Amino acid sequence: MSAFAEAVVEDAALAWLESLDYAVLYGPEIAAGEPAAERSDPNYRDVVLEGRLRQVLVRLNPDLPSDAIEDAFRKLTRTDTCAAPPPPG
Repeated sequence: MSAFAEAVVEDAALAWLESLDYAVLYGPEIAAGEPAAERSDPNYRDVVLEGRLRQVLVRLNPDLPSDAIEDAFRKLTRTDTCAAPPPPG
């Protein structure tokens, strides 16, 4: 039995995403403080690349006013919500 290698899984996932036309970038290139920074947390804890999310919201909803785009952004990035609704009753 071979040992598990995280890099093998990561490489496979990146290749799959690239085949679906996702842009695959080298993490340190978009790290906080770099010229092409897309992250704000130098420890890579940011889950959402905020600039990309805003761009996609505009691209997918070109007729929405900016207030609606910002409202959608806030709802998508809220951290005070639970994963599932509470049970009825």
